Amino acid sequence: MSTDLPEPKRQAATDLALAVARERLYSRAGLACALSCVLVIAMWMYFVRHEWPWTNIAFTLGVTASLISILLIASRRILFSTTLVTALVVMTIAASEVKRHYLGMGLHAYDLVFYLLSPDTLSFLWTDFKLELVGLTAASFAFLGLAWLLYRFDPTRISRGFGASAVIVCVIATGWAAELRGGRHHTLFYWGHHYVSSFYLSWAETIETLWRGQLIEAAPAGGNTAPFALARTCRIGARSPNIILIHQESVFPPSLFPGISYDRGLDPFFRSHDGKLHKLRVETYGGASWLTEFSVLAGVSTFSFGGMRPFVQSLMQGKVHDTVPETLARCGYHNALYYPMNKDFVSSGKFYESIGFDTILDRKAQGAKRYNERDRFYYDNVLAGLAAHFKEKRTPVFNFVITAATHLPYAPAFMPEIKVPGGGPSPEMHEYLRRVGLAKIDYDYFRAELARRFPDEAFLIVQYGDHQPIVTRPFLGFDANVATEDMSMATDSQGYLTYYTIDGVNYDPGPAPDVEVLDVPYLGALLLNAARVPLSEVHRERLRLLDVCKGRYFTCTRRDEILSFHRRLIDSGLMMAR
Repeated sequence: MSTDLPEPKRQAATDLALAVARERLYSRAGLACALSCVLVIAMWMYFVRHEWPWTNIAFTLGVTASLISILLIASRRILFSTTLVTALVVMTIAASEVKRHYLGMGLHAYDLVFYLLSPDTLSFLWTDFKLELVGLTAASFAFLGLAWLLYRFDPTRISRGFGASAVIVCVIATGWAAELRGGRHHTLFYWGHHYVSSFYLSWAETIETLWRGQLIEAAPAGGNTAPFALARTCRIGARSPNIILIHQESVFPPSLFPGISYDRGLDPFFRSHDGKLHKLRVETYGGASWLTEFSVLAGVSTFSFGGMRPFVQSLMQGKVHDTVPETLARCGYHNALYYPMNKDFVSSGKFYESIGFDTILDRKAQGAKRYNERDRFYYDNVLAGLAAHFKEKRTPVFNFVITAATHLPYAPAFMPEIKVPGGGPSPEMHEYLRRVGLAKIDYDYFRAELARRFPDEAFLIVQYGDHQPIVTRPFLGFDANVATEDMSMATDSQGYLTYYTIDGVNYDPGPAPDVEVLDVPYLGALLLNAARVPLSEVHRERLRLLDVCKGRYFTCTRRDEILSFHRRLIDSGLMMAR
């Protein structure tokens, strides 16, 4: 007997089955859409809390929505696309937190190249961050597994035309928000927020660097440039001077701006042993001192690193050689750094160790109660260190001293019980000039103590101002309240001018170069030359470039000379630029 249903009943059963299937599909699709909305709202709430101001929130949302829309075109699946982008955001935040904890900065797109595609850095991660690397690997596999599951079981199917329209709208909105938010702040990656937007923004400079083929600008490989001869030994005389390099935080000569009223008794502080004021052109304003430190010690311009320049210390750890400390160590000097911050600040400690400092005395090691002790505090530590060294050894010393009392903010008054002349025209300028007056008093004390305590020792003392303080904004054409990060200045702006001095105790440093302004990458070679230590071919070439370029480096009119110099550094193995 036949069990076939009559045609009308068969059609009704089919229609019922299809209706049930559609209802289930719509129910699953509705659930997928609802879950997608929950994820979008969660990201929006995080962005509102951590990616302020609103222009940056709009930019971050725009990029995130653009990524979701691009995945929609490829997959046609709403939950799949939304969940994958949410997972990317979560992993970015988690990786930024871990990196900031250990290295003092958030995640950058170039980290994917720098850490994950290099056997050396992978070995470093496995040795020092094994647990974190295992966690990252597990998270990556979980990410791939989640993607596979969602792709298979996400019931939604969106037309690619809709996805393309969404991409166009989101990209236009992102461009509008990017225009309103302005350029990326150069210290953005060093603070505990903006993790997602900073990661998005870092892709532009990462692509630029990959396109260029190296971190630093250089002449093309395979040219007529010959590698530098590598220095292996160094012999110095019995009376080679001890060297003290002083980083004067935020200090500049107030005489640069006629509108500043100040005690003219400060002027000798800014003059070298020849009685002259020597101007120094640095590459940062109002902060980011590590950029100046890098150029002084490594002898290259941070501007040559393009958009990657805020990260030169972390990126170039172990990748730059024949630095000032390495040269002096080769000549038998003991190198010590007196650092006012904890040595893990912006990953500075690892950089200093990699370029040849034997001893790093940070805030904790020096017993500092705050990051901006009076300069005399650091000088007393140096004097004690010198006495201990000379008691045990006869080798010369190179001490790098970083001061901090003149650091912002300029309210309230620093050590108000000490009466020091200030100036004007503003209360902040008055307080800043008070602190410079204290810096002069403390330096005069330090110099006198060197002569008194160590009458048989020779000292070369080089000072420099690392950048101007924010109180000079009105003299540069900016509003007094504008954020330093929002100030855009040409490379030859007066806002980049500070000073350097060369002085001696029981030592004649010789003449300074006869240039109107010295660019900061030359200062290290100038220090070595003043100490009369044997110069490697690299440092002799820097002094030649100083003469050829009339003190300029990044803006040298003979730009081919600078780029060829960089190529020779790379080809000699003195700089690893990837």
